[in-house]
Amino acid sequence: MAGVRVGIVGTGFGARVVAPTFTAAGLEVVDVVSPRDGAAVADLCRRDLDLVSVHSPPFLHATHVGWALDAGHAVLCDKPFGRSAAEAEGMVAAANDAGLVHLLNFEFRHEPARLRVKQLLDEGAIGTPEHLQWSAITSGSRVPLRRFGWLFEREPGGGWIGAWGSHAVDAVRWLLGEITAAGARCRVTIRERPDRAGIVRTCDAEDAFTAWMTVEGGATVGIDTTFAASVTLPTHVVICGSDGTIDVTNDRRIVVRGADGTKDEIELAARTGDPHAGALGAWAHAVAEAVAEGRQITPSFDDGLACARVLDALRAGWAGQAIG
Repeated sequence: MAGVRVGIVGTGFGARVVAPTFTAAGLEVVDVVSPRDGAAVADLCRRDLDLVSVHSPPFLHATHVGWALDAGHAVLCDKPFGRSAAEAEGMVAAANDAGLVHLLNFEFRHEPARLRVKQLLDEGAIGTPEHLQWSAITSGSRVPLRRFGWLFEREPGGGWIGAWGSHAVDAVRWLLGEITAAGARCRVTIRERPDRAGIVRTCDAEDAFTAWMTVEGGATVGIDTTFAASVTLPTHVVICGSDGTIDVTNDRRIVVRGADGTKDEIELAARTGDPHAGALGAWAHAVAEAVAEGRQITPSFDDGLACARVLDALRAGWAGQAIG
């Protein structure tokens, strides 16, 4: 939307995907700054902006969100929304105290396949949802081998639970309802990686996990995922209901099977370019309208906090026990 001025913190995903997508959606991207340059971020927040879009690593979220709110700007923060629920709670409180629009970058709520699944569930196409099974096996960090960085360290908020699991948790909450209990078994497949200087570093953040959840109303969830496999396989989400199932492959092909033997197949257009860009484009339009009107929409910081509480339970799975 023309007239919405946005400053972007993030020279990786922020510069590569967010900036051009926001521009295409009609927002005015005033500047893109490095999250590692505190002075540049602070200066950005002092400029004439309507929105600060924070795409820094999780360990910098609380600082950058705080600066933006203190300057009186609406904020869009990327997931996983800090390193813990405690940090997320602080950001929610700050946004509420400031009385400003606050948004969480769960852009896949606007993925066409997921919107269609949401519609099917809301229409009762498979009756009462009883179980969701999600398999996501990818070689994304292994072939070719991704170099060491904060993503492979626990302390700064790295790990596959935050990077990918946050999107899965949000999808479960959005599709089925609030998550009431969760647990996981985390694992590290690639234990050493060279950094930018070629120095071999030890990885202590999970690159794979197997999780379980229960949802209000009684539905259960099972997730098995890695981004350190040797081969990438099709991603499958299966939702079992009292009257049928919904089977989704690669967010493109949806098969609805009824208990009475009926079968309906839906083929959606394949993604092109960055896998985030299509959904992010639709989300950008919603963000622009909300900021221009000063209207709070979802997903918000509240959704980020709800997700962070589940992520904390999943990360506790390093001990091997189920965490509820």
